[in-house]
Amino acid sequence: MTAIQSDAYGKTRVRLTYVDRDREPHQVRELSIGILFEGDFSAAYTHGDNSRILPTDTMKNTVYVLARQLSWDSAEVFAQGIAKHFLDRLQDLLKVTVDIEEIPWQHIPGQNAAFLQSGNERRTAKLRASRSAFEASSGLKDLQILKTSDSGFSGFLRDEYTTLAETDDRLFGTVLQAQWRYLGDNISFNEAHRQIRRVLLESFARHASLSVQHTLFAMGQAVLEQVGDVSNIHLVMPNKHCLLVDLARFGIDNPNRVFVPTDEPSGYIEARIVR
Repeated sequence: MTAIQSDAYGKTRVRLTYVDRDREPHQVRELSIGILFEGDFSAAYTHGDNSRILPTDTMKNTVYVLARQLSWDSAEVFAQGIAKHFLDRLQDLLKVTVDIEEIPWQHIPGQNAAFLQSGNERRTAKLRASRSAFEASSGLKDLQILKTSDSGFSGFLRDEYTTLAETDDRLFGTVLQAQWRYLGDNISFNEAHRQIRRVLLESFARHASLSVQHTLFAMGQAVLEQVGDVSNIHLVMPNKHCLLVDLARFGIDNPNRVFVPTDEPSGYIEARIVR
């Protein structure tokens, strides 16, 4: 006999640009929002009974209504408002997950109502909530960073297929992804995000790196030491290689000046650092 073990449904990539005109200077928030419902919805799968199914189009419309009606200044607070709205209304809904990616907009210097967007960096927030509890995390992704000194890699294991040369002077490039959880729920999310991002970047820049792993741990450790509200942090740091170009065949030296950036393949390094 067949049966459903688990099921979920929802709406993904609900796009929203919100302009907060009550602030001076104005604030622009551009979000991509995903909503996932878990609950007693199996009859829709087994019998085509949609009587407990809220259309995903309604989820989309609700996002826009709540964006206008709620008082919110961060993706985390908005996610909490979305989750509460659905949990309060739908008796068959047991859990709701709200995933938000925010595209940062910055003011053009000296301008209150003109903005620019640079790079691929995204701010992230995730909330998984039931009527009795919730679990929230914040983060960032696709933040491209590079250092040109204080980075080496040596003393590693070798076998008959190892060709990589040891070095104490290499480029260290990565596309940072970070996700962290807080100790409490009375958090100033915007300020916490700014502080954690600053600590991550400062630690990356200042650390004398013996490997990607070495620097990843130092960055996570710095966040936990300097931001008391964070309980743990998960970091993903692929090693985006820049290969030194051999110019000797042209009779030209290349003292770590000319490189070829490569996207694939790349090393993959991750860890969760806890208190």
